[in-house]
Amino acid sequence: MNQKIESQPDQNRAIPQEAFDWYDEYAHGLIDRREFLARLSSLAVLGFSATALSSALIPNYALAEQVSFNDPSIKATYETFSSPKGHGECQGYLVVPRELEGPAPVVLVVHENRGLNPYIKDVARRLAAKGFIAFAPDALYPLGGYPGNDDEGRAMQKSMSKQKLEEDFIAAALFLRSHEKSNGKLGAVGFCYGGYIVNMLAATIPDTLDAGVPFYGTPAAEELRKNVKGPLLIQFAENDKRVNATWPDYEAELKKIEAEYTAYVYPGVNHGFHNDSTGRYSESEATLAWERTLAFFSKHLV
Repeated sequence: MNQKIESQPDQNRAIPQEAFDWYDEYAHGLIDRREFLARLSSLAVLGFSATALSSALIPNYALAEQVSFNDPSIKATYETFSSPKGHGECQGYLVVPRELEGPAPVVLVVHENRGLNPYIKDVARRLAAKGFIAFAPDALYPLGGYPGNDDEGRAMQKSMSKQKLEEDFIAAALFLRSHEKSNGKLGAVGFCYGGYIVNMLAATIPDTLDAGVPFYGTPAAEELRKNVKGPLLIQFAENDKRVNATWPDYEAELKKIEAEYTAYVYPGVNHGFHNDSTGRYSESEATLAWERTLAFFSKHLV
């Protein structure tokens, strides 16, 4: 039940902080693409081209493959599951260690606000390569699935019922926990919107979720937070003003109800620093955060 502020020295980053902030606004629907590019153009006087900056900030998913889908140690399939309170039938990307000697812990992997993109699928493979059964639902499956384009994916997800989407992820968590090879221990990790979903799961199914790791996610609705038990490993980016502004009230509630949590703030990095397909990626902090995530899951799920 403590908060730890990292004190590692900041790294030199060529992209101006304003560009990261504008990308965050764009990625979360606060400004449109035209406004985003117009703002980037204003940095030309500093020697930055809008085209170069946008190319660095907008994900290049060809870079997001730390574990190949052909890796011989894992087996990946697409599985459907029932969500009677949500969208009825949903689908996700299931990755299982190929050589399982017995039951294994299961981890739900929750994408950002644009559907199941290649980066999130790679995160699921990374977990399976470490011995976990990982399942990454695609919230956009009822609309045809992730379209291969983030702008279109964001628009699709924004058009969907928030309540039904949450029910879909609750259903996915229960589906995964009941997997025939599950040891009965359920973890969840999510990024941005997915971080919110992990916080929501911790508040709605606290007796089912055995370990949650929200990366730069906002908390569950205020009236639900009193239900959180944890344990939670909460990961923040120092420069993420939008999400970080929600933390003081959330932390106060977690302390009040004596929930089990640890929070880390990674210095000098931006929202999305774990995503290795964009210029927001920070290798050292992402590696440390992931090492802590794996250790946390090993402690509470194995």
